[in-house]
Amino acid sequence: MSDKTWAAVDDYIVANLVPDDPALDQVLEANRAAGLPAIDVSPAQGKLLHLLARIAGARRILEIGTLGAYSTIWMARALPVDGRVVSLEFNPHHAQVARANIERAGLGSMIEVRTGAALETLPHLAAEGAGPFDLIFIDADKPNNPGYLDWALKLARPGTVIICDNVIRNGAVTRGDTGDANVGGARAAFEILGSNPRISATAMQTVGSKGYDGFIIAVVS
Repeated sequence: MSDKTWAAVDDYIVANLVPDDPALDQVLEANRAAGLPAIDVSPAQGKLLHLLARIAGARRILEIGTLGAYSTIWMARALPVDGRVVSLEFNPHHAQVARANIERAGLGSMIEVRTGAALETLPHLAAEGAGPFDLIFIDADKPNNPGYLDWALKLARPGTVIICDNVIRNGAVTRGDTGDANVGGARAAFEILGSNPRISATAMQTVGSKGYDGFIIAVVS
């Protein structure tokens, strides 16, 4: 099958299962206008994150990698009125765009975007007693997956759902000799989550408008 077919099927999924949402469309338009990279989750993937948060009964969500807050908003909308998302973003420009998008979506009271290197911010969250989180979505720079997962486990509880995005890398995850640090980070996520006795996990390959990739879904026991 071709990328064209994958994209057409994605369009079909969205047309039938993801209602039109002007607020989310505006987020993507604002991201484009601000020059952010077009690496947001797809609408179908955003809806999946939303549903996983609802299934988990999440009240507190941690996101590592905000970009323009498209995925952040999808997840926040799954929370009860007193729910909270803490999202960590390295790039100050991205964080500024994200905060504006969040305010326009009417979710400023539910979402906090913290700027800085996540591996520096995560210890502060732990020290503040911000956890445990009910759902943790890791979608940042892939070489740092080991550090992100280490902190995710520290900020989790039994039943916490951990989702790690972009772990298939167009199939390159099966090869250990690519020299690609992103592939190395994806392989590390498999190794860490697969060898931890506290974790039950699986991975799903995905195709669609974003090409060929996938994610790991894990539950802490």
